Amino acid sequence: MTVDSSSEGATEDGLAQGLNKRHIRMIAIGGAIGVGLFLGSGKGISYAGPAVIGVYAVTGVFIFIIMRALGELLMYRPVTGSFAEYAREFLGPAYGFITGWGYWITWTIIGMAELTAAGVFVKFWYPSMPQYLTALIALLALTGLNLAKVGFFGEAEFWFASIKVVTILALIGGGIFALVFNVGKAGQTGGIENLWNHGGIAPHGLLAVLLAFQIVVFSYQGVELIGMTAAETKDRESVIPKAINSVPCRIGIFYVGTLIVLMSLFPWDQFSADESPFVKGFSHIGLPAAAGVMNFVVLASALSACSAGLYSNGRLLKKLAADGLAPKVFEKTSRGHVPAAAIIASGTLMLVGVAVNAIVPEKAFSYISSVATLGGIWSWGVIVVCHLVYRRRVERGEAPASTFRLPYAKALCWATLAFLAGLTILLAFDEGQRIALYALPVWAAVLIGGYRMSSRNAARKEHAPARAERAVSPESIHWR
Repeated sequence: MTVDSSSEGATEDGLAQGLNKRHIRMIAIGGAIGVGLFLGSGKGISYAGPAVIGVYAVTGVFIFIIMRALGELLMYRPVTGSFAEYAREFLGPAYGFITGWGYWITWTIIGMAELTAAGVFVKFWYPSMPQYLTALIALLALTGLNLAKVGFFGEAEFWFASIKVVTILALIGGGIFALVFNVGKAGQTGGIENLWNHGGIAPHGLLAVLLAFQIVVFSYQGVELIGMTAAETKDRESVIPKAINSVPCRIGIFYVGTLIVLMSLFPWDQFSADESPFVKGFSHIGLPAAAGVMNFVVLASALSACSAGLYSNGRLLKKLAADGLAPKVFEKTSRGHVPAAAIIASGTLMLVGVAVNAIVPEKAFSYISSVATLGGIWSWGVIVVCHLVYRRRVERGEAPASTFRLPYAKALCWATLAFLAGLTILLAFDEGQRIALYALPVWAAVLIGGYRMSSRNAARKEHAPARAERAVSPESIHWR
């Protein structure tokens, strides 16, 4: 693994521009392909049947709108902290604080879940390996990776994403080959008619299709990570727009295309919410050791998600410290131009999750993902609202126009906000997802209380010099 650091320039925040076109392209892909697809798509199929294909497609359209809105903001002003910084600029300091710390908590929760998942996946090969030990080793390794130069993180994400892409393309290619040439049991019994011959497109009705949106949304979480990479990307004016514009094609292939092939090979009712559709697909088209291959791929996805969480949280914590919303020690960068203290602090909190997840019930992962989904909905909503405010300022001549614009911005942004609001309401109709709404008041109280405390501390520090000056003013000195 080679990383060219000779051409890395430093940003105004002291970070290195060590991510190139190849890294950004694969980070954009990897952000849209995760454990939610490899494992969660089975649950989506069990809810909505073949209609889940449309759920992924519709959600993908709104994800692309959000990404284009974010891309326009990134080209207007690429900053460390991404949309948390835009929330501060366009909506006010309170929203900047809540969005920044909320997103930091979201990725911390996701990281905890992914570390726990990694411990479970390794047991496939080493059943006697303690789960906590695997999680600990993985966390230490990923923290070390993020403490190295940013190019090493980009290189690791490139290979993590490559593994996922090759796996999906192999399934699509193998499935099409089996269907066209009647190869194997799946090829002989499968066909495109499986999409409508077993109870119809939506066998469980409209409500089941609507509830599947919550599951699908979790699959897309992380696609906005590209916003965190903008400040450290070389040639970002050309690289980032191309990466964002390729999102629809990749969603069409990796999500919609994969599900069409899978549910053509097998009727939807042969899939289980507790089983990865990919394992079933590979095993029935004749791939040897399908379970072992998919276990490795899902492990790579979990490690990739945790690594991305450490990357994102390190940059966020650095920006929060620079804005006076976190301890100043987190603002410093190492010789390799990475926010080392912020990364170590983020990893330390995830370490707490390793111990906690060792004793929680099996539903803990579902509860954690539900809360993380709500955090993702908030972050996406903030991006869209910031974009609307930015466009209004551009129209008034108060901000320069971006070189990468979202067409029909006003209508598309309002439609996206309505979609996100609908997703939040749907959480109440699913028992497994409802926990996120129960957690919402606690989440809000912690973040709002944290902002008020931070504001009071900042006010005291601001007024301290003035009080000291008054204490030693000439009028206050009594000469004898």
